[in-house]
Amino acid sequence: MSRSDTLLLLDFDGTVAVGHGPVRAYARAAVALLPAADQRSVLYRLDAVLDGGEDDGLLPLDGYDLVRMLAEQQGVGPHALSAAYLASRHALATDQAPISAPPGLADLLAELRTDATIVLATNAPDIRLREALRIIGLGGLIDRIAPEAAKPGGMGALLDSLRVAPAGPVRVLSVGDVWANDLAPVAARGHTTALISRCPPPEARPTHVGPDMPSLYPQLRSWVQSSPLTLIAE
Repeated sequence: MSRSDTLLLLDFDGTVAVGHGPVRAYARAAVALLPAADQRSVLYRLDAVLDGGEDDGLLPLDGYDLVRMLAEQQGVGPHALSAAYLASRHALATDQAPISAPPGLADLLAELRTDATIVLATNAPDIRLREALRIIGLGGLIDRIAPEAAKPGGMGALLDSLRVAPAGPVRVLSVGDVWANDLAPVAARGHTTALISRCPPPEARPTHVGPDMPSLYPQLRSWVQSSPLTLIAE
């Protein structure tokens, strides 16, 4: 059986998988062919931002975007960046790119799956996603995985496939750490959003906002449990 009327739509990196391991793996691969001094410069600047600082007015969407910006400043081209990103995904959830789940998320998803379909939507390719979910304790707790979602442009097609219309039988709460990618397309259809951010961008208009995933658990639980359950047979 699957729950047909209530969807919890989750991002992957920075939402259900936390930790800077994959971003650092991407950066190491991206600068691997640069002179040693340039490698150190990029990695030092990356760590400074990841540890809570800022860098020369750069406004990246996330850690991956920051790596792209820093590497491009050193002359790294798009083909090298693409190869580096794929290398980082092959290392996902290994010692080279460690991640973890937010505390308590596995218990929450196990509880909410009684009343909602859990969908994972990520721009990442389908490389080690299921293995990574298993390693961080979320194996079997996601009902559907949508890799290579091409957010934000591809979110419309994904929402259509999930029957999420501005007015329709299916409602959704989207949770993510990038307003433009994860939440804005859902908000545009009049549905609920929850942004993970300590400093939301000025254009963000989420329904809920919190500094990390656990801070949003009460809102997620309340939203899911506020709707009557509709079940359909697969």
